[in-house]
Parts: sequence; C-alpha cells; structure tokens
Amino acid sequence: YKPELPEGSARCCTQKQESGLDSVLDRELIALSKEALERYRPVHISLPIHNTNRTTGAMLSGEVVRKCGDGVLLEDTIRCRFKGIAGQSFGAFLAKGITFELEGMANDYVGKGISGGKIIIYPDRKALLEADQNILIGNTTFYGAITGEAYINGVAGERFCIRNSGLSAVVEGVGDHGCEYMTGGRVVILGKTGRNFAAGMSGGIAYVYNEDRNFRNRCNMDMVYLEKLKEEDQDTIYHLLHNHFKYTNSKKAKMVLRNKESEFKKFIRVIPIEYKRILEGKVIEEQLDLVEASDG
Repeated sequence: YKPELPEGSARCCTQKQESGLDSVLDRELIALSKEALERYRPVHISLPIHNTNRTTGAMLSGEVVRKCGDGVLLEDTIRCRFKGIAGQSFGAFLAKGITFELEGMANDYVGKGISGGKIIIYPDRKALLEADQNILIGNTTFYGAITGEAYINGVAGERFCIRNSGLSAVVEGVGDHGCEYMTGGRVVILGKTGRNFAAGMSGGIAYVYNEDRNFRNRCNMDMVYLEKLKEEDQDTIYHLLHNHFKYTNSKKAKMVLRNKESEFKKFIRVIPIEYKRILEGKVIEEQLDLVEASDG
C-alpha cells in the first residue's frame, strides 16, 4: 500500500542523515593517539570535557583494537587527562592500554563494558566538598564490565558494578543495588552502601568498609555470605587502596592504609555462596595434586 503524501514528499531515503560523529571528541583523541596506534609509543593527552561529550573512549577503543589488536598495548600507552563534567558512558568499552583520568564528575554509565582499560575519577581540585560524602558519578556505572581497573574518589549512584564480570574497582560509597548480578572481579566499597547490596550476585568478591556497623541491614542475603577478611583478601585490599591513593589522593584510603591494623578489621567480605563453594573445591583439588606429586 502506498500512502498518500503531500506534493514534493518522498517515500524513501533521498538524503543522508547527519549523525554528528565527525565532530565527536573521540575523533580528536584518535588523531592525537597516532604515535601509539602506529608505533606503539606512549602518548599523553590533556583536554577539557563537557556533558555533551558522550561515550567518550568507545571509538578510540575500537581504533586501538583495529590497528593494534586486542590486549596488545601496554598499560598507560594512551593516557588521557580530562577536566570538566563528562557526559553519559564516559570510558565505555575502554580497551587495554588506555587510561582515562577525569578531574571533575561524570554522568551515568561510566565504564560500561570496560575491556581492560583504566578509569580514574576525582573531584575538581578546587572543590571544597568531602569526596566520600558526595556523588561523583551517576547510576549504572561499570555495567557489564569485563576487565580493567577503576578508582573513584567519590560516591557512585545506584547499581554500581551491575553485572561486573572481572573489573577491579575502588569507590568511596554507593547507592542502592550495588554489585547487583555481579559475576566476577574485586570491588572495594570504602564507605556506606545503599539498600539491596549484592542482589543476584553469583561471583566475584566485594569488600565493604563497615564503618557504621550496619551493613548487614542493607545487604541482600539471599545469595551471599558475610565473612571476616582472609589473608589473601588483605593483600588485595592493600594493593587496590594503595593504587586508589596514588591515583586520586583519597583521604579515606590514606587513613585506612596508615591504620591498617585496626581499620582492616572493619571490612566485611561479601562472597556468593556458590562461588565460595567452587573456590574451596579448587583449593582442595590443588592440595590433593600436591600430595600426589610428593608421593610420586
């Protein structure tokens, strides 16, 4: 059926639609990363960013994988430092070898699908706010994260690290539904959480700094255990907090590290029930292998 149309109107596409992709920030990042993309040489980029700059890093990551291969670039080969307020999906799908450092704040979906890159966010250095008491990044951040690192010197909105499958992250606090449906990775929450933490969490481990001793009432206990830290957990937390302080100058991380003996006792290990069973099964198998090897 051919509908009646006003005179001069077309039924099919007659002109190209303007996508706006020719002028996005990633085009400039790709051009400035030429030495890294063609010769694998480190580059450092400093640029302002605005909330109209969305999905910054996605096209750059695509170019890295196209020209260099996935997981080929060394850490910090392309280091981008931004200042301002980033739009939605800052650092989305960020590839290994790329580091995004932001002085300011960011909207929702930070680090969505991050794939080996590193994201560092801290407040404007002139700001007088207390980082661990103010929201710095929006909702649904690091959704579907695959691998990489994230250090956030501030509080995240709702659904932080939802469906995280391999990211290591530190944040000063989170809203409701933190680590929802998480399947892997290690997450340090250096402050309060909202309600319904760990709902549907089936893998990975979260370490929550239970300063107010009320975390259990905010955690969804259907699929997780709450435990004291093990020795290997302390090593993991120390390493992540050391990086967090180094990259963001976090006052909270500095205080915890300086008082490690007392402050580490305030952390709670959140581990899924089935994941714990699998890990313990692997340990038993390794011990049996060692016994058999020694007998041989």
